[in-house]
Amino acid sequence: MKLIVGLGNPGRKYRDTKHNIGFICLDAFAEKHKLKFKYEKKFKADFVKTANFILLKPQTYMNLSGISVQAAMSYFNLDPSAVLIIHDDLDLPIAKLRLRYQGSAGGHNGLKSIISSIQSESFRRVKFGIDQHLHMDTKDYVLSKFKKDEIPAVKEAITKTVDIIERFTQDEAFNALMNYYN
Repeated sequence: MKLIVGLGNPGRKYRDTKHNIGFICLDAFAEKHKLKFKYEKKFKADFVKTANFILLKPQTYMNLSGISVQAAMSYFNLDPSAVLIIHDDLDLPIAKLRLRYQGSAGGHNGLKSIISSIQSESFRRVKFGIDQHLHMDTKDYVLSKFKKDEIPAVKEAITKTVDIIERFTQDEAFNALMNYYN
C-alpha cells in the first residue's frame, strides 16, 4: 500500500494558489482515474482509498499537515518509504520538478510538521517549483496564483507529476523515477 499526499490549504480562498500545488496534482490524478475524494474525520483529510494506494489531502492547513499524515500512516501501518509527498518549492524555478528520496524540511512548514509528527525524514517527495519573488513577502507570494504566462509550463509539470504518482503506485523503484525525472 502506498500513501500519496498532496500538500495545500483547505478552502476556496487558497484553491488555485502556488502553495496548493500538491492538492492540484492529486486532483488531476484523481480526475484521470475517476476517483472521488471524501472527507475522512479520523485523518482530518480529503481521502481516497483503492486496493493499491491512498490519496490524502490534509485539511489541517499546511502548518499542521503532519497530524493528518501521521494518522493515515498509523492507521494503515505504513513505513515512511511508502509515502510520497507532493509540495511546492520556492528554491526551484516555476514548474521545475525535483524528486527526493528523503531529506530535511528545507524551510517548508508542511514538511516540518510531517517530519515532527512521524519522526522521520525518509519519505519520498516531489518538489514542484514555484520560484521566489524578490519584492513580495513569502507568505503573500506562496498564496498568490500562477501568472497567465506560467500556466502552460505548470500544466505540463502537473501532467508529469500525475505520471510520477502513477508509476509510484505501481511500485516502480523510486531511484528509477529520480533518474528519469531529475
